[in-house]
Amino acid sequence: MSTPYPHLLAPLDLGFTTLRNRVLMGSMHTGLEDRNRHFPRLAAYFAERARGGVGLIVTGGFAPNIAGWVSPLAGELSTRRAARAHRIIPQAVHDEGGKIALQILHAGRYGYHPFNVAPSRVKSPITPFAPSALTADGVERQIRAFVRCAELAREAGYDGVEIMGSEGYLINQFLVTHTNQRQDDWGGPYENRMRFPVEIVRRVRAAVGPDFIIIYRLSMLDLIPDGQTWDEVVMLAKAIEAAGATLINTGIGWHEARVPTIVTSVPRAAFAWVTQKMKAEVTLPLCTTNRINTPEVAEQILADGMADMVSMARPFLADAQFVNKAAAGQGNRINTCIACNQACLDHSFQLKTASCLVNPYACHETLMVKTPARRAKRIAVVGAGPAGLACATTLAERGHAVTLYDEADEIGGQFNLAKRVPGKEEFHETLRYFAHRLADTGVTVRLGTRMDADTLAAGGFDDIVLATGVTPRDPDIPGQAAQRACGKVKSYIEVLRGAPVGPRVAVVGAGGIGFDVSEFLVMGQPSPTLDRPTWEAEWGVTDPARQRGGVTRPHVTAPARQVTLLQRKAETVGKRLGKTSGWVHRASLKMKHVEMIGGVHYESIDARGLLISFGEKRERATLLEVDHIVLCAGQISDRSLQAPLRAAGCSVHLIGGADQAGELDAKRAIRQGTERALTL
Repeated sequence: MSTPYPHLLAPLDLGFTTLRNRVLMGSMHTGLEDRNRHFPRLAAYFAERARGGVGLIVTGGFAPNIAGWVSPLAGELSTRRAARAHRIIPQAVHDEGGKIALQILHAGRYGYHPFNVAPSRVKSPITPFAPSALTADGVERQIRAFVRCAELAREAGYDGVEIMGSEGYLINQFLVTHTNQRQDDWGGPYENRMRFPVEIVRRVRAAVGPDFIIIYRLSMLDLIPDGQTWDEVVMLAKAIEAAGATLINTGIGWHEARVPTIVTSVPRAAFAWVTQKMKAEVTLPLCTTNRINTPEVAEQILADGMADMVSMARPFLADAQFVNKAAAGQGNRINTCIACNQACLDHSFQLKTASCLVNPYACHETLMVKTPARRAKRIAVVGAGPAGLACATTLAERGHAVTLYDEADEIGGQFNLAKRVPGKEEFHETLRYFAHRLADTGVTVRLGTRMDADTLAAGGFDDIVLATGVTPRDPDIPGQAAQRACGKVKSYIEVLRGAPVGPRVAVVGAGGIGFDVSEFLVMGQPSPTLDRPTWEAEWGVTDPARQRGGVTRPHVTAPARQVTLLQRKAETVGKRLGKTSGWVHRASLKMKHVEMIGGVHYESIDARGLLISFGEKRERATLLEVDHIVLCAGQISDRSLQAPLRAAGCSVHLIGGADQAGELDAKRAIRQGTERALTL
């Protein structure tokens, strides 16, 4: 094939059907699965990805019965009426030449509702509801529910199903002794514990016939202390193959595992090795997954024989045209997933509709429609941070003549700081994408240009969009100015740009920036990117052939500095970080012995360090003897151009940090910039 990705784009013959390439769009809950009235939006979302060239799509999880709900009234497929409502989804995908499988997901003890069930009455650490232990008849009912769900999926027009056997959901709960304490035919020896998934696959195959895709999502690496051994995983894989599965997809880690598996700091393709290990054991096509976000990474995995397919979920939120762009040799035009979790998984766990930080159109295809402008305008966008970039390129795509100004010599704004933080190197990809998009859409870019109100007002623009961002908030601690003059006090901007910092540091402010700066400091300067072996050692990931569950004692390298992270709020430090990634940041700093202190008052700064106190009466005054104090005390909006421009009669719009400072929020900035551009 005349393509840089011949393995990725090669068809995959499954015997009774052929997939057009080796790309599987992995399952991810969007929130649109839970109500039939949202199915037209869900159909449009999947159709867009099918049009983008994906070989096989897997839906978000649908429960086979009420007991299997992830949350109350979650998506469920258990009746013919429900199957009829589903038909719009596979039909939309088929109309675009794609194939789609429905994921059957039974939450088991992870169900966030009082009707959940499990092999044994062992409460999950991530839900408040203890499950009811299944009777032997109850186990049979759950198996029949899986089979019925698969039959209904076929009736609805799906090309197959994925049986969710990983991530710690019900099937996984049968497989390990911690959650399966039964002494009947479904518990005890592993041969008994694995009967549950094997019976599901065997009976599903008998019910749906030979020409229906059955994907089994196999937990190859549980990442919990009492998880499966490698011999057990292999035994199950072989039994699943014999039971009639078409494909085996790789599952990594239970939701309660204390090892990150998909956040930005996880190395790309960090778990492909475990799929490669399974390749020697079964003959079924194997799919690998987790932190694969570029066609180059995917191609290399397949070229090296590590897997037969590559699963990517969030990358198709970021860019529905991922496969088509790769096929056209335009991989550098792909809007890359940065694994931030902010608009996808965080939204799902907050019961919001998922989207994507770098692509706010995701899951909003029918609500955010990019139409040509009714009248082409001349528009100035001031500020080339995320909000300005999104706004300028969207405006230009719609037919406006856009000039983008920034006083810096490079685009990106605060992203140029974020990309220096260990584990946030993916931000480079977003800036690469926007650089190409600026050129492709014809935006006139004026970098190194500080615009004033008079020049803008005299420029003859129909509209002026201010994306001027934020400036650091000054906490004005007594003695701060004097110590700043002699270099003891620094701003987070100076530190992230490489200003020298001593071995003992106090960080003032424990929001997202405070955590980023602390991680930057403990990792050393320049901050290294962790390779996979080093990352595995830091988090205690190992081969399940050596240690049950694939987890062992972490071996953490010593921190480059002694850091104390401080906040005014009397609450857990880092409590307000991302729902699904905040724990990773807190754990990372804890591993590096960062002292995190909340509820402090900043009394003064002198040559010795920072004096703090506690409580309403400002008691227990404590001197932190440090070499440097880094200020991460929030931001204020830069709106200096707004008033004079409006006084001059200009049409002015604020977006991003210029509109609302708070914590730096690229998700809001890109969405707001895009939405504003769609209205002008």
